[in-house]
Formats: sequence, C-alpha cells, structure tokens
Amino acid sequence: MIYTDNMAKTTPFDIHSEEYDRWFDNHELLYKAELKAIRSVFPKTGKGLEIGVGSGIFAKPLGIRIGVEPSLEMAKKARDRGIEVFSGIAEKLPFLPQQFDYALMVTTICFVDDIEQSFKEAWRVLKPNGIIIIGFVDSESEIGTTYLKKKHESVFYQDATFYSTKEVLEHLQNAGFKESSTIQTLFPEPNLDAIKSGFGEGSFVVITSHK
Repeated sequence: MIYTDNMAKTTPFDIHSEEYDRWFDNHELLYKAELKAIRSVFPKTGKGLEIGVGSGIFAKPLGIRIGVEPSLEMAKKARDRGIEVFSGIAEKLPFLPQQFDYALMVTTICFVDDIEQSFKEAWRVLKPNGIIIIGFVDSESEIGTTYLKKKHESVFYQDATFYSTKEVLEHLQNAGFKESSTIQTLFPEPNLDAIKSGFGEGSFVVITSHK
C-alpha cells in the first residue's frame, strides 16, 4: 500500500483549528491531567519527535522541538509555538532511520489510517533502545464509550477510530516494540488527575514501549 499525505484526516483540523485549541482552554483540568500523566513517564534527555504534533499543545510544555503534522493550519499554530514542523503522516514519516531517542503520539492513533504501519514507522525512526509514548482515550473507558456514542456529533471525531488498550498493545507488539508499560488517569472526581499503573479504570491511558 502506498501512503500519501492526502490520506490524512486533516479537513476538520484545517477548518476548525481555532476550535481545537479552544477545547483545551475549556477543559483545562482534563488537559492538565493528561499532560501530567505523560510527563510522569517522559524521558529526561534525548532528541524527541511528536507524531501528529497538532498545534503543539503538548510538544511545547514537554520541550519537544520537532513534530510531524499533515494539517497546514495546525502546523502553523505549532510553528508559532516554536516547534519545527515537517509535513507528513504517521504512516510515512519524512525522516531517515534511527534519528530519535523517543517519539510521542497523543490521540494521534484515532486519526491514522493504519495504526500498525504508523507504529512500524515510529520504530524505524527511533534509535536502538528508543522509546515510544502513546497517550489516548481507551475505547472501553467511561469517556471512550461516550466518545463512541457521540462521535458523529463532533467535527473532529466523526472519522476517528477508537482503540482499547489491549488492541494498542497488540499493534505495538506486531510492529516490533517490547517491554510495554501502562499508566492511567482521568478518573471520576475528586481524583481526576490521579495516576495509577495499569489500565481499565482511568479513561486516559499512556503506554510506554521500547524498541
């Protein structure tokens, strides 16, 4: 299969880029909880890449300087935040092999056309012993089931595919990753931003896997 940039589901993000950033402003507690969970497993050093960097809302506070993004409008916003953005899609990253110490994907897996090929590409551009970090809403969680029921009401999620944690772990293994670990957050109030190991309780899961 040949992967091209026009396969990406970019139209909603190009048209509604302002609304995308506004969501994080209006749901600050959720955003901060997700960021806190990712930061808790984030590498302290190394050259990083965010795949599907969007507007840079995660890359900027995490100190990631390089991103890949197919949406022109979202890429503009990320560049305004100081991110060097390359045009491209997760299934066909515009980099030579073994360029990065770690790669981050936050909610990106919902919008790719081929999740396993995306993971294989991440594996390719990571250095030996490199790390992939994936943050996503578990389809079997409380928020995940709500998103599934109402996906056709959202300009962003109409064409999205939601995955369970077990499915993501399986795709990572098939792509060559190993030694996966999981943490979770977004619990019912008052413990919204608590962080626990494993999955199955919190709606937002962060998986860390090694090349």
